[in-house]
Amino acid sequence: MSFYQSVFELIDMRSFSNLWFWIALAVLWSTASHWVLGVPYDMVLRARRNGGQAEQDLEDLVRINTNRLLFIASVSGLWLLGFGCFLLTGLCVLGFFYGVEIAQALFLLGFPMSIVGLISLSTSRLIQHEAASGEQLRRRLTRHRLYVQITGMISIFVTALWGMYQNLAVGPLGG
Repeated sequence: MSFYQSVFELIDMRSFSNLWFWIALAVLWSTASHWVLGVPYDMVLRARRNGGQAEQDLEDLVRINTNRLLFIASVSGLWLLGFGCFLLTGLCVLGFFYGVEIAQALFLLGFPMSIVGLISLSTSRLIQHEAASGEQLRRRLTRHRLYVQITGMISIFVTALWGMYQNLAVGPLGG
């Protein structure tokens, strides 16, 4: 067995029948749900519970991350939007028009994460516009986390349905 056969055996290009894809999907959404605007959610809970220095640390970290995100969006936002749309369109065409399963899998991972990016940008703008702090900031971060979790649930559901369809339609031997 050659090196390339070994690699492609380990990393199967039929993504939806591969355990690694489903592990990556779970890790992706678990991480996206835990890190709210670059801040671990347990920090939000600790600030709610303890206040004081924990509250100040949360506000500082949120301020740093929202300023960073808004700066990136203002400097290169249109370029990032154009490149992201190009990449997602390419994956969509390759995956669903030409039937490349790895492109379908990457699209089903990337498209919902682009929605999470837009939600993050919107939340950052709201936090900066309101100069949110204290309870208002914690509520805004909790609402943001809820929106990310809802997006994740819908994404996992759609991906699971499409993956089951692909596995049943194509079969174990690739057609």
